[in-house]
This record gives sequence, structure tokens and C-alpha cells, in this order.
Amino acid sequence: MIKMIWGLCLLCLAASLRAVHAGPVRKTGKMEDKATPKEEINVLMFGVIQFSESLNYVYETTEAKITKISQTLRSHEGTLQKLGRETEQAAEVEKQIKEVIQLLQTQVAKQQAQTKRTKDWLVSMEQEEVELNAKVKKLESYLNINMSIKELLEKAEEQSNVLKDLQHLTQFQKENIETQNEQLSKLQKMSEAMT
Repeated sequence: MIKMIWGLCLLCLAASLRAVHAGPVRKTGKMEDKATPKEEINVLMFGVIQFSESLNYVYETTEAKITKISQTLRSHEGTLQKLGRETEQAAEVEKQIKEVIQLLQTQVAKQQAQTKRTKDWLVSMEQEEVELNAKVKKLESYLNINMSIKELLEKAEEQSNVLKDLQHLTQFQKENIETQNEQLSKLQKMSEAMT
């Protein structure tokens, strides 16, 4: 760029010298007429120098502005790339959260189904216990009439053992349902917290 400016200055200087030589020369015989072309050359040279300085200043300020703009653009590009990475990370985190929520919802649904099955089974077992108690009472009545005391006691003890086992099993299932209900409650709270 500087070479181009100096080239322009020299071109202007050469053009001005041609203009001075091409002009008509007056023959008045005075000394001041002979000094005029030198003064014009000096004025032209001064103008060319000022013009070249102006061009140089424009070049330097333009170059500084271009450098500043380039730095700003690089800074913005870095910021945009960072924002792009952060957006990708946020999208990945959102995807993972959705997957976790979906998994929790699936687990909650399975736990609810399991709890319902266990409750249904417990109701059935309680009904069977009631029916068995009724049968035992009938059997006791029948035994009182038709069997000896010894046989009656043996049957009663056997039925009592069956009832105890049933009560233990029922108690175990109740505890199992309570545990499942607590787990289900925790999963529901986690699911609600994630949403």
C-alpha cells in the first residue's frame, strides 16, 4: 500500500513537471519570470508531499480500523462457537433429563401394576382365609357330632397350623405392599421433581 502511495506521488510529480514544461514561456526579459516555474514546482512538490502524507494517514487509520474490525470479528466468532457448544450441551442435558423422566414414569407404571396385583392377591388370600375359617367351624361342628375327642383335637390343631401359616403369609404380603407403596411414592416424587 505504501509503495502504491509513493507511486501515485511520483506520478503526480511527473505530471506537474510536464505541465510546467509544456506551458508557454513569456520572454519579458525579467528575472522574476524565470523564477516562476521553480515556484510552481515547489508548490506542486509541497502539494504532492501533503497529498502523500494524507494518503499515508488514510492508509494507517484504515489499516488500524481493519485490524480492530478483524479482532472484533474473531472475538465474536469465538463467542458464537462457545454459544454453539453450550447450546449443544444444553440440548444433550435436556435429552438425558427426558430419558430419565421417561424411565421413571415406566418404573412408576410397573410399580403401580405390581402393587395392584399384590393387593388383589392379598384380597383373595383374605377371602380364602374367611372361607377356610368357616370350613373349620363347620368341620368342628361336624367333628363334635361324629368324631372322637382325640381326632377332633388333631384336626383342630392341623387347621390351626394352617391358619397360622396363612396369617404369617398375609402379614408378609401386607408388609410387602407397604414397602412397594413407599417405593412408588418415592418414584412419583422423583418424577414430579424432574418435570
